[in-house]
Amino acid sequence: MKIPVIAIFDIGKTNKKLFLFDEHYAIVYEKTAQLIETVDEDGDICEDLDGLRLSMFNALKEASTLDQFDIKAINFSGYGASLVHVDENGEPLTPLYNYLKAYPQQLHEKFYTTYGGEETLSKETCSPILGSLNSGMQLYRLKHEKPELFKKINYTLHLPQYLSFLFTGKAFSDITSIGCHTHLWNFTKNDYHHWVSHEGLIEKLAPIAPSISVYPALFEGQGYMT
Repeated sequence: MKIPVIAIFDIGKTNKKLFLFDEHYAIVYEKTAQLIETVDEDGDICEDLDGLRLSMFNALKEASTLDQFDIKAINFSGYGASLVHVDENGEPLTPLYNYLKAYPQQLHEKFYTTYGGEETLSKETCSPILGSLNSGMQLYRLKHEKPELFKKINYTLHLPQYLSFLFTGKAFSDITSIGCHTHLWNFTKNDYHHWVSHEGLIEKLAPIAPSISVYPALFEGQGYMT
């Protein structure tokens, strides 16, 4: 009799893992990969999105052939402060820019001068001033440095939600990603900060879905709750 399990992708900066958990939350299978990084247009090191996608697909395909397990569902854990900008066909428009990428000082000053200063923004969004680690600043930078590319964005997804999108084809935002030092969320008003709407970024962000939401996915002819 096959053991019912849930597959969990744990995508870290260094290690990419697939776990199978049984009904007692015990790990019954684990596969780890370390992928070769690539570079963005500035020569800065970043994640290889194509390599990551193929690695995940291959790992799940391999796990699904194991006779002793019956994979019922898939879930995802991915590192934060990283955005994937997809077009209307769901294809990434840019590299997955590294959250340690240096942020232009002139653009930094323009943003905080326009929207009330570092102390105010930091307090309202519960975000230290971290440059590219404030993922909202990455989208702000893209809009101002590459406006034509910005126009082509259908959705901007944080990495964990992009991982889910790869399997379901459904684009959502999650409050955990939005609220984690992004500069996007006003915690007092419990809504996106006004600068997000003022800059026209709100239309690029996928609808917010509860973290407990479950959607069907079809992979290699097999259906999974995701």
